[in-house]
Amino acid sequence: MVRVATSVDVAKLAGVSQSAVSRTYTPGASVAEATRIKVMDASRKLGYRPNAIARTLITRKSRMIAVVASYLDNQFYPVVIEKLSKRLQSDGYHVLLFIAEANQESDELLMQLMQYHVDGIVLLSATLSSGLAKVCAASGVPVLMFNRVAQAGGTVSSVACDNEAGGRMAARALLEAGHMRIGYIAGLEDSSTNRDREAGFNAELAAHGHRVFTRTVGHYSFEGAQVAARLMFGRADATQRPSAVFVANDYMAIAVMDVLRGELGLRVPQDVAVIGFDNVPQAAWGGYSLTSIEQDAQAMIEATAKLMLAQINDEAVAAQHMNLPVRLVERGSTGKTV
Repeated sequence: MVRVATSVDVAKLAGVSQSAVSRTYTPGASVAEATRIKVMDASRKLGYRPNAIARTLITRKSRMIAVVASYLDNQFYPVVIEKLSKRLQSDGYHVLLFIAEANQESDELLMQLMQYHVDGIVLLSATLSSGLAKVCAASGVPVLMFNRVAQAGGTVSSVACDNEAGGRMAARALLEAGHMRIGYIAGLEDSSTNRDREAGFNAELAAHGHRVFTRTVGHYSFEGAQVAARLMFGRADATQRPSAVFVANDYMAIAVMDVLRGELGLRVPQDVAVIGFDNVPQAAWGGYSLTSIEQDAQAMIEATAKLMLAQINDEAVAAQHMNLPVRLVERGSTGKTV
């Protein structure tokens, strides 16, 4: 049997202490550059690989953060997962990804992932009951909700954008363009994102003496948005359909534009102006040129990482609720040139 090299062997060959070897392989630990070079060189010569599982047993820290995601068809979330993973890796943490069913509480899945002794949990558009929030708090595992406003009590932090302000921006842009018949295609009725976006949208319309001309629900799904678009714009009489529509996210807005142009023969923006929400990369594609309310994903990720790591390293950090600003990115779907 081939003998596996240990940290003691590396320390002896490198001429350093065993603790120096341990610090070299501990993210965030202090170690002199000269020492690090000696340890890495000795490790390569001996074929040494540190045992992360053994280190977990000693430190009681897995350096893993669970990310529970749903709606991966929505182009916003793959971008978020990639950026968040890279950001956490820069601090020596790794992401353990779990997939939840859309619009369902994640309690059962979270109870499973707690068995992996993760150091923290980030919920991407997933919900959490108040009961499980208390369980997580009692176990010392911080939980943070991303792109949702926490409804599970004061123990759960959240990072979201100012969805209400985004809804107001969408209404203002369409009103300033002269539209009088403005529709709204909602996402999930009970989600905080849809609720706040629609509230801001309605409030801004009302402030200018208007109200939504017609409303349908797309359930944050591509197929649902297609059905909603057919219901809203399938009438032959142009005066019975909106001249503009605010769609609760870009994923649905792209589906709506496909139906408008491909099935109903309507022109965007000449017949119907369209605004989405998120400003996903595909919104800038020439085939869509979609005007959108931009969530600053990078700023949200940075806030998420800082807050999560602070709560992991300091149990005294209280739950926080961050609401980051949004901006309107105007493109061809509302008649703007790019």
